[in-house]
Amino acid sequence: MNATFNNSSPLSRTSLVLLMLMLPTTLLQAEDNVAARPVSFTNDVMPILTKYSCDFGGCHGKATGQNGFKLSLFGSDPEESYRAIAIQAKGRRVFPGSPENSLLLKKAVGAVAHGGGQRFDVQSDAYRTLAAWIKLGMPGPESSDVQLSGIAWSPKQITLTPGDSHLIHVVAQYSDGTKRDVTSLALYELNEDGVVSVGPDGEIKVVGDGGLASVIVKYGQQAGTVQVTVPYPAVADQQQKLAKRYETLAAEFEGNPINLALLDQWRGLQIEPSAVCDDETFIRRASVDISGTLPTVEQISAFVHDPAKDKRARLIDRLLETPQYASYFAQKWADILQNRGKGYSTRQQRPGTSLFANWIRDSLLLNKPYDQFVSEILTATGSQAVNPPTVWYRSVRTPANYVESVAQAFLGVRIQCAQCHHHPADRWSQADYFGFAANFARVGRKTGFADAEVPTAEVIYVKDEGDVFHPKTGELLKPKPLGDEAFQLSVFDDPRVAFSRWLTDRENPYFASTMANRMWSHFFSRGIIHPVDDRRSTNPPSNPELLELLVRSFADSGYDIKQLIRTICNSYAYQLESTPNQSNPDDQKSFARFYPRRMSAEVLLDAISQSLEVPTVFPGGPGAFPEGTRAIELPDENVDNAFLDVFGRPARFKACECERIDSPTLAQGLELVNSQQIQDKLVSDKGFIQRLATNEADHAKNVELVFLTLMGRPPIQAERQIAIDYLESEEDRTEAYRNFVWSLLATNEFMFIR
Repeated sequence: MNATFNNSSPLSRTSLVLLMLMLPTTLLQAEDNVAARPVSFTNDVMPILTKYSCDFGGCHGKATGQNGFKLSLFGSDPEESYRAIAIQAKGRRVFPGSPENSLLLKKAVGAVAHGGGQRFDVQSDAYRTLAAWIKLGMPGPESSDVQLSGIAWSPKQITLTPGDSHLIHVVAQYSDGTKRDVTSLALYELNEDGVVSVGPDGEIKVVGDGGLASVIVKYGQQAGTVQVTVPYPAVADQQQKLAKRYETLAAEFEGNPINLALLDQWRGLQIEPSAVCDDETFIRRASVDISGTLPTVEQISAFVHDPAKDKRARLIDRLLETPQYASYFAQKWADILQNRGKGYSTRQQRPGTSLFANWIRDSLLLNKPYDQFVSEILTATGSQAVNPPTVWYRSVRTPANYVESVAQAFLGVRIQCAQCHHHPADRWSQADYFGFAANFARVGRKTGFADAEVPTAEVIYVKDEGDVFHPKTGELLKPKPLGDEAFQLSVFDDPRVAFSRWLTDRENPYFASTMANRMWSHFFSRGIIHPVDDRRSTNPPSNPELLELLVRSFADSGYDIKQLIRTICNSYAYQLESTPNQSNPDDQKSFARFYPRRMSAEVLLDAISQSLEVPTVFPGGPGAFPEGTRAIELPDENVDNAFLDVFGRPARFKACECERIDSPTLAQGLELVNSQQIQDKLVSDKGFIQRLATNEADHAKNVELVFLTLMGRPPIQAERQIAIDYLESEEDRTEAYRNFVWSLLATNEFMFIR
């Protein structure tokens, strides 16, 4: 007997089950261990669909389904998946009278042509479970079903050596207190290849010579990670050398938990940190990283000849008190906070972007506590012509803008996927997404005047009402924090205030952690969690202890941003050379050496202008910015400059640092060769080139000056001699110096922080 149903059939799930009861009882009796207990669609069938990729985005889980068969993405909606299997297409995918002839099983084992190929065989637990479920009458998900409450897995951390393997063990925990071994049904993935592999059964195998790796464990809507350390190989004499170095460093780091956390990981990986960088390298690195500005020749000389042992710490303190520090980091925050001008009339929008940019800069200069800084933005009310933080609401206008901008900027969470379906890589649901949006549902706007796409000079206020409904269930959602219970609010409360208190609370696991990780990434080219705004259970920190120490220090300081920067820049890792040694050339996660990176577009243009002593003139709207205005001081991105665009200036449409592109391109090379802006600086009769060409110093002294100005160091003997030989061979002294200086400007050493 075979019952079939179409999508419009009024037959309920209860009727379906009653019909199944009409089947011979022998068909409903269990024949194996899998069927010895009730088979749950949610807890037994759905994990199989996910385990074998059936409900992945590349298969039946994509928005349009596959060949007329659509499952909920990653099992996020059991009801939707159940209907697709048991009811839609007239029920043709299942055959309770003869489960082995069900299309669902025949395609999965390859007995019938299947675009996804064979997923498992008839002897597998997956086959037996699905067959038992079909034989039982395909019971669907019910609200009374036992719920998966969590998973426990082991190990959580493990050290393996080349040739080793280890099997992960996973246990599901249910709401009724029961537990079940689901090792064979869990899904295992790697966050990156090259160090270990993981099989479908959860067996980890070492495939590389060494490094850090994370194995992602998923079952149902639960996920976790196994952090794997594979020490790099070292022969006996190298191990003895490393042991002595670790002993020396441990004594040096006593009382400094940040450095000790770094050392623990280096010891686990059996790698030696690179040597400490020289003073010339450090002052250039710190000056650019903290103030976005090259050190002058005089500053370099004074620093190098300073005999004080604490001169690096004092340099960091001095840089943090400069206006350039505030301008540089204000630009970073203006990117994240989307202080955007492009697309609108500059004449009308520029006052607003300038007001907000100046407020950000002043907040940083005064070292406003980070929690206060964020709260003033999120709870801002009043006129955008008077109260600077309200300008944030000009670019961030819709429920999606609120949720995604706040989550990425301040929580480090990419929650965009949850707008349409359960997040495929994290625990966030649509209820989480729209409950989060409800915090901003009462943001009101009035007055202002039309300026292209967006009104200008609006007044932001709190409306008397504003509702957000679940897009699928229609349920009215109350304002709530991410992943927590709804706030208890009266009609007189501004939900943003409650949200801001939750956000900035010390117990919030995301707030301080995201900022600490963001600042670490700024100085080290990558975060401890990387990318910095993609925090999820399946993207764990490379050094959890290090991140926790930074978070605790930051919170204990009262969210002191300058103190956080001091902690990071005074760390041993920040003092290291970028040149690898024999043991750490492949290190990309443990910060055993400094990772070089190219200057940002604005810093690079300012560095060229500073080195050539010819400021860039930026067009305004109307008029031009005052002479001497630096690129890091521009209030928004709507300032026409081809160099900045080519070198990756962000458009500020997202609260994501990924908008800023620092990867090399052909256009960048052409810009360095053909840029009229750079050519004008090189041929200026008032700049550095002219001073070199007309002074009475010999070539050797000028070559020394050029290297110190551009590279922050004196030339080595070979460089000095090549430069002198070239300059002496040219008849036109001015043209010779122009070519010489330009050749250094175009080098990686000039453009990179190293």
